[in-house]
Amino acid sequence: MTFTPEQDDLRASVRKLLDREAEPWPALCAQVGAAALTVPERFGGFAIEPATQPADPADSIHHSGPIRPRQPAAPGSPDDAIGLTEVQIVAEELGRDLTDVPFLGSSVLAVTSLLATTNTNTNATETDSPVLARLLPALAEGIVGALAWTADGHWDPLQPAFTADESTVNGTAHYVLDAAGADVLLAAARTPDGPALFEVDPASPGVRCEPVPTMDETRHLATVTLDRVRARPLGRVDLARVRDVACAVLAAEQAGAAARALELTVEYTRRRVQFGRPIGSFQALKHRMADLHVLVETARSAAYAAPGSPRLAAVAKVHCSEVFAAVAAEMIQLHGGIAITWDHPAHRYFKRAHATSQLFGAPHHHLSRVHP
Repeated sequence: MTFTPEQDDLRASVRKLLDREAEPWPALCAQVGAAALTVPERFGGFAIEPATQPADPADSIHHSGPIRPRQPAAPGSPDDAIGLTEVQIVAEELGRDLTDVPFLGSSVLAVTSLLATTNTNTNATETDSPVLARLLPALAEGIVGALAWTADGHWDPLQPAFTADESTVNGTAHYVLDAAGADVLLAAARTPDGPALFEVDPASPGVRCEPVPTMDETRHLATVTLDRVRARPLGRVDLARVRDVACAVLAAEQAGAAARALELTVEYTRRRVQFGRPIGSFQALKHRMADLHVLVETARSAAYAAPGSPRLAAVAKVHCSEVFAAVAAEMIQLHGGIAITWDHPAHRYFKRAHATSQLFGAPHHHLSRVHP
């Protein structure tokens, strides 16, 4: 697994910025362009333009191919552009610090759902894509978007939370990332023609957004209820592709968090002295940390392989969830009593591990995609 010099520079820039900024989202958008990484260049972003329009959600054949539109050009070539790997690099760095920013909910979920909607395909000219021309430049600048999708936490691509009758949307969605205070609210709904995407005015009568308490306080979720709300239909949406992209990016975040949790644990075992020597020098602990290192490296490999196909995205979701949970648990065990105090970050990694394992579907839901 190798990265280009440009990708290494991106990683270093994000890490330095997160060390420097207490409220990093404005700086991530203005200085790094994090919010623009998923937005195509024609709409003010840095992302690779899809070679073809979004696939028909009713067509199952397209689910066997890569989940990204096309492979990036060779590094250094005139056509070199941003692909999903760069998005994952940013997610990995955000995961290391458990950074509280709307990157996953807005820049990944909301933008990807717009690009996966048939009536707003990115091959159309800007005149033919008024929705994209209006929403994507704003999202690329850092305004927050939210996608309301799941009713039960299964994130089923064919069973979104809402129902739609022409332009009227009704229902309740749970676990909506960054919905409270979102400037752009998108709703996935069941229609006679299949799942479709609707744009909802958050200030419309009948829209109710209720933040919910979360175990992981750095990830904001809400319940969104639409009571026969008039909404703008955007077209049929390929939620399977949205889920796969989200799983690939989330897997990179989990791998980054697991790596940092292991680093903190190794540092602690070098300082903690028992029986006159650092506990990290004991062979039993060396073996445990070596095993954790192997797990972290395999998680990174799985995460960066995830864009290759929907099956690999499912593999990454399952493996990275299990690895992060295992590393976070060992972090608490190897730190001892201090790890269960609010003064130490170990509990935050443990909570993030268990919260992310359920996001976009629990690991056992994805196993059927790995072993059909």
